Amino acid sequence: MSTLELENISKSFGELTILDHLDLRVNDGEFVSLLGPSGSGKSTIFHLIGGLYQADHGTIRLDNEAINGKKGSISYMPQTPSLFPWRTVLENVVLSVELHQKPDKQKALEMLERAGLKDYANAYPHELSGGMRQRVAFVRSLLSPQSFICLDEPFSALDEFTRLEMQKWLLTIWEQERPSVLFVTHNIEEAIFLSDRILVLGSKPANVIKEFTIDFKRPRNEELTLTQEFLEKKKEIYQTLRGVLND
Repeated sequence: MSTLELENISKSFGELTILDHLDLRVNDGEFVSLLGPSGSGKSTIFHLIGGLYQADHGTIRLDNEAINGKKGSISYMPQTPSLFPWRTVLENVVLSVELHQKPDKQKALEMLERAGLKDYANAYPHELSGGMRQRVAFVRSLLSPQSFICLDEPFSALDEFTRLEMQKWLLTIWEQERPSVLFVTHNIEEAIFLSDRILVLGSKPANVIKEFTIDFKRPRNEELTLTQEFLEKKKEIYQTLRGVLND
């Protein structure tokens, strides 16, 4: 598990300023979601954390170590599973480990079993449903030697029912492992259901304009989404986002 800190981060592309003096923190074992309008800089934040971009100003720290421009410090799961079609499920989930050390295939099989995928260990990605491919990608993230995970709208392409099932599955696995997670989504309900905290980003240049603490007890189930407390929190966050869009 890890603690991530972004301190006074600014990033521009030419004359367009994307982030301006952004401060952000994810504590050890915490699940934090980023919400914001399209183009508000959420993906740029992930690219900075992953070392694909270099910040113009500010410092990014992982466990108090500066990682500005440093690749390989975090585990990243994109919107699409990005599985290699010529590798089996088992071969795909151990890929990130292979880059650093000899993979523990027994541990990988145990993780696949917990994900309900043990019978598909020798299958290929084209033989799996969309939800199953997303589970494979998440297991790969968990098996990665990096202890901090960035999840970039991993369920956006799934239908509503599959999405809810994947959210419940993700929480089940996350609560067993408790990695530190920074999660990007456009879905307010998804953010509330999964998160310990939600950070709302303003329009460009983006900064955190409001933070919401989500203190519903864990473990959580889908009945939570129908409670008055959940709906009130959703309304509060929606009004904040609507204010951003109207600025």
